[in-house]
Amino acid sequence: MDVAGHAEQAARLVNATVLDVDDLVAVLSERPALAARVTDRDCMLVRRLQRDLDPFFRAAAEGRDAAAVEALDALLAAHPVTPRLTPDPHAPSGLRLAVGGRSDAVAEQLLAESLVGLATLVADLGAARLGVCGEPRCSQVWVDTSSNRSRRYCSGRCASRVHVAAHRARRRTPA
Repeated sequence: MDVAGHAEQAARLVNATVLDVDDLVAVLSERPALAARVTDRDCMLVRRLQRDLDPFFRAAAEGRDAAAVEALDALLAAHPVTPRLTPDPHAPSGLRLAVGGRSDAVAEQLLAESLVGLATLVADLGAARLGVCGEPRCSQVWVDTSSNRSRRYCSGRCASRVHVAAHRARRRTPA
């Protein structure tokens, strides 16, 4: 199971605009087997997941670890996850641990993977590894998997925007 990947998937889902099936299929472009099964109901459930996960990310970003953990625990209680072993020819044992929701729905699968990924990441590395972009006009969330906990922006584009603005401000200010 790709725990960090599932946690990052949760951030991508929160940040995504999912108005219809095509939007969710685009988000799942790297997972064609899931993308082929997307329904309108999955889109509705992913939008609910976005609303449910957003406060968790915001609490973590604000350093309110207890509130973040409480929010994640509530989601885990509301959405039980079922672990299972599935064939994986690349694994030494030929198996890998996978998680699923209560049904075969794409949204349930994404929810289960996201919750387990986030819970494992918070348990192993702490809620400080989650955040909201530091660019004032951006509200995207992110997962920091760097070795030195240095992430502050959702993308290089936002980081560049902040650094260029700071550079211009320094140049305008007389010494």
